[in-house]
Amino acid sequence: MKSTLTLNKLNVTIFGGSHSQKIGTEVEGLPAGARFNPDALQAFLERRAPGRAAYATTRREPDQAIFERGVSDGVITDGSLRAVIHNTDTRSGDYGNLRDVPRPAHADYPAAVKYHGKNQTAGGGHFSARMTAPLCIAGGICLQLLEEAGIRIGAHIARIGHVDDVPFDPLAPQINAIGSFPTISEERGAQMREVIEQARLRADSIGGMVECAATGLPVGLGEHMFYGLENILSQVIFGIPAVKGIEFGAGFAVAGMYGSQNNDPYYYDADTVRTKTNHHGGVLGGMSTGMPLIFRCAFKPTPSIGIPQQSVSLSERKNTILTIKGRHDPCVVPRAVPVVEAATAIALYDAYLTAKDEENHGLN
Repeated sequence: MKSTLTLNKLNVTIFGGSHSQKIGTEVEGLPAGARFNPDALQAFLERRAPGRAAYATTRREPDQAIFERGVSDGVITDGSLRAVIHNTDTRSGDYGNLRDVPRPAHADYPAAVKYHGKNQTAGGGHFSARMTAPLCIAGGICLQLLEEAGIRIGAHIARIGHVDDVPFDPLAPQINAIGSFPTISEERGAQMREVIEQARLRADSIGGMVECAATGLPVGLGEHMFYGLENILSQVIFGIPAVKGIEFGAGFAVAGMYGSQNNDPYYYDADTVRTKTNHHGGVLGGMSTGMPLIFRCAFKPTPSIGIPQQSVSLSERKNTILTIKGRHDPCVVPRAVPVVEAATAIALYDAYLTAKDEENHGLN
């Protein structure tokens, strides 16, 4: 099963399923001759990989990226690459009852109807968060190529349950200040880990939020209306399983503001136009303003919990109680942080390549 993201310059295809032999990505539109560091890419993939922490699933996967075409020693040899990751630690038997009894808040039921009962249920199939591993291959490469252009991306856990991290400074986000557990505040991070542990001990799960920032963006990336930066970013971010919402800058808080409060005053900093505040989150009219790009996205709690839940038997057409087995994250948010960075990099690198192409053709 494949899913393809089609942007202005990049096409990113994700294929495979959570418990298939392998999962992978095909990326078209990257510039031939561009170079990235495979070791740095692998380190990035390991930030998302399962089985690395007490707050994550015990499924243990090496998540080693294997390039089947388009890359030689870290050099992109043509505009199309293909990379795979082999699944090595699957327990498909844990999911045997889900073909008949769908998980509440999961894709099991609509997928069963859409695919006439032929959908993969083991590990969630192609609806699983496992599919973000190949997404991180594509996004991890884009991250490195953007850094060469002076554009840096970083994210942190903004919230888990009722515990908030210290937010990014909207005028000067300190991307390098994020710790190994991806929070800015170590104290808040410890509180978050305790919230996750309490949910795990109850056989429950907990949701949260990720905040992402990008610095070094030139003015004018993006377009008006349907190809604005918010549009492209939202399209890619909502490709991450469990994302339920996104807001830029002050986000939904602007609904309670006056224009005099929300408007960001311009000023000259030497020869550079900046704003004194950043309620707009670095985007106006779908275009980057040169200020840091700031957005937050909300993640729902993991649907697969150990607490018995009300569901239905599709074969017997009656109500029943579902008890879920298997290995699942009590909170997806910590491992989602690099995924948000990867998705953001794909969207921004496409906008960057589009702007470069327009410059080369004299369209600006």
